[in-house]
Amino acid sequence: MPPQATTVSPQTMIEVAKAPILAYNDKNWQKAKASMTPNFVYDEVATQRRVEGADQVIGLWKGWAESFPDSKATFHAAHVSGSTVVLEVTWKGTHQGPLQTPKGSIPATGKRIDIRACNVFEVAGEQVRTQRQYFDMATMLQQLGVTA
Repeated sequence: MPPQATTVSPQTMIEVAKAPILAYNDKNWQKAKASMTPNFVYDEVATQRRVEGADQVIGLWKGWAESFPDSKATFHAAHVSGSTVVLEVTWKGTHQGPLQTPKGSIPATGKRIDIRACNVFEVAGEQVRTQRQYFDMATMLQQLGVTA
């Protein structure tokens, strides 16, 4: 008799996808890493940064946390299809450290951001395998007062 396939509930899939973002909110890098497969791929579309490997991703996220120490995401909606989870979030924070962008570093402005984003996750068991994050970089730069 073949082994039974186990089906993961949509709610469990959503919780797995939320785990790295919740860990980021707490700046709990160990918990963030535990939520990812070792070969986790993070694709930050707005900045054109694609990073592979949990340790490298944590390094990139620490850079965001240095720029916006109080940054946190709030969740608005979640959608599940197969092993894919889409989360709609809003990122808020205060620009208190240098921000690395594709065009160079932006010194701290002390201004707040409030940016809507969409994250697409591929889930593998109880961890995330990939994350593609889409947000409007132009809106963020405008909120920081560095573009018109």
